[in-house]
Amino acid sequence: MAIALSINGQQHYFNYGLANQEAGIPVTDETLFELGSISKIFTAALTGYAQASGALSLSDPASHYLTELEGSAFDEITLLELGTYTAGELPLQFPESVQSEETMIDYYRQWQPESAPGSHRLYSNPSLGLFGYLAAQSLGQPFEMAMEEALFPPLGLEHSYFQVPEAQQANYAYGYSKEDEPIRVNPGMLDAQAYGLKSTAADVLTLVEANMSGAELNEPLSQALAATRTGYFEVGDMTQGLGWESYAYPVALDQLLAGNSLEMILQPNPANRLTPPLAPRQEALYNKTGATNGFGGYVAFVPSEQIGIVLLANRNYPNQARIEAAHHILTKLTEAP
Repeated sequence: MAIALSINGQQHYFNYGLANQEAGIPVTDETLFELGSISKIFTAALTGYAQASGALSLSDPASHYLTELEGSAFDEITLLELGTYTAGELPLQFPESVQSEETMIDYYRQWQPESAPGSHRLYSNPSLGLFGYLAAQSLGQPFEMAMEEALFPPLGLEHSYFQVPEAQQANYAYGYSKEDEPIRVNPGMLDAQAYGLKSTAADVLTLVEANMSGAELNEPLSQALAATRTGYFEVGDMTQGLGWESYAYPVALDQLLAGNSLEMILQPNPANRLTPPLAPRQEALYNKTGATNGFGGYVAFVPSEQIGIVLLANRNYPNQARIEAAHHILTKLTEAP
């Protein structure tokens, strides 16, 4: 596990255990972890950038950005609804039959909502994945290229990859399955957009710090990150942004656990649209979990406390364990001396 902390602008790094058990290679500051769904906060930032640059509007129908979707349910589903998992209950994963861009688009064309768009939240890789795919379409670039050109350099992300280059392979940790077998993520449709990023704890912390301060960011990027922290729907105690999910601070551990529970991930939950949207808050905890079969991570930050934490592990520990560990650390660090 790698742990990165930001406390009043100061970074602290702690590394534990092995990145590769067979070779005995330890986790270091350079170790690359699979981020899983933590990738979604990066994807959301690109969509926010596209909006701030005038390439798209979150209120537009999704089909506006892909002619093949015209005449489908996506004439009535906005980009915002895709980005907040409120498009009408798109499933957690694509069906097995979706193995190419052609079958993916055909799947979306045939798909019909189970509930009215904007009425229910159902966590979904095909929903957020299409959100990122359409953002790249609006920018006129393939998704990975748009991320690597528009987002990574100005944010100072120097060790974040969709395809780990040869020169970085030695830093790419192996994940470990429940059977303790080495494992890495398999390719899938829209994997880059939804769960495909590999990164260091330091790079993820850099994005956290940009969200907490943003003082040195250019205007489109500052607006982009603010859009990701804006609250668009309430689902219980949790406020759904783009990628980020937030809670009024201070927040009890049981609230965080409920907002990241299997019920929240696997079941449709009634969503209350916030009109107008809730502006980014200082007195809030923002968080995101992420996992692949061999990796598990958690990211959280509190702007008013100027504190953020990144936990990345090369084992898929349960959400509850990750959140409890982070909550304990944040609580100890913010207690009065």
